[in-house]
Amino acid sequence: MKNRDLAADYIRRAEIRLRALDVLFDAESWADVVRESQEAVELALKGLLRRVGVEAPRLHDVSDVLLSERARLPAALAARVEEMAAVSRGLRRDRELAFYGAEDLTPSTFYSRDDATRALDGARMVVSAVRPLIPDD
Repeated sequence: MKNRDLAADYIRRAEIRLRALDVLFDAESWADVVRESQEAVELALKGLLRRVGVEAPRLHDVSDVLLSERARLPAALAARVEEMAAVSRGLRRDRELAFYGAEDLTPSTFYSRDDATRALDGARMVVSAVRPLIPDD
């Protein structure tokens, strides 16, 4: 890995998305909260992996890599790896559906406040868990 600044950039951008999520939530744009929560989680976890010396794959869900590299994580985070992986996996499942919908599903009517709350809580948990490990470079 050549670009060591990427981890700091990823977590900074994840934090910015968290601020944007508050605006989307206040606007009751539940599908957009779900979609953007996924991006915040993806960026935070890729920053974490990069910080511990693991090249993150170009996938939206890095939970399998996170689980397999658990030994590289600090003990405090290793204890939460299952929870963070579950958040990543769950949000990845909704990524495209929340954005594009489907012939039989309109995102704005499909996703609820509860869905958005769950997604936002998961994103906040992941970003806040990862943040202390990635210094601003």
